Amino acid sequence: MAHDSVSFIFLNALLINNFVLALFLGICPFLGVSGKLNTAWSMGLATGFVMLMSSTVAYFINEALVALDLEFLRLICYIAVIASAVQLVEMAMKKFSPSLFRALGIFLPLITTNCAILGLALFQTFKGYDFTQSLAYSAGSAGGFILAIMLMAGLREKLELAEVPSVSQGAALSLMLGGLLSLSFMGFAGLGGAVG
Repeated sequence: MAHDSVSFIFLNALLINNFVLALFLGICPFLGVSGKLNTAWSMGLATGFVMLMSSTVAYFINEALVALDLEFLRLICYIAVIASAVQLVEMAMKKFSPSLFRALGIFLPLITTNCAILGLALFQTFKGYDFTQSLAYSAGSAGGFILAIMLMAGLREKLELAEVPSVSQGAALSLMLGGLLSLSFMGFAGLGGAVG
């Protein structure tokens, strides 16, 4: 895995092994905040920023832990970095955009428990990526998360104008849309190999 090109790693994380639609990580904000395009965009950017920042810091933490033979501390260190990054985003959003802060509600602090962010840090570590490859992987993953949540929000906004049978309104419709998006993204699997 460490010999993969940077462009392949980016494309793989963006489309082929999209964290939300192929690996099914980060589903909570994907379903919860994708009702409107503007809130989905903001949540995507906030989550993408946390992904990039925590992944970069996780790379250096892993290097330090390996050098000190303290790999068993990896998980707790990653969680601390993610929580710190989320607090930074939350404080900035509360200061500069209070209305958006209120619109995102509980989903903003829940970025801390978003399994896509922790999964990103762990996957890049276990794949043995160097720093450049880790940046490409985190940028692709962040872009893939933003792409998935924006596609979902766009579809949900369009369907608000359509007549939908009552049996498939609400959560049922969101799950069906998510499933269809996932199926369409699974078509990219032939570009880079199996999911994993």
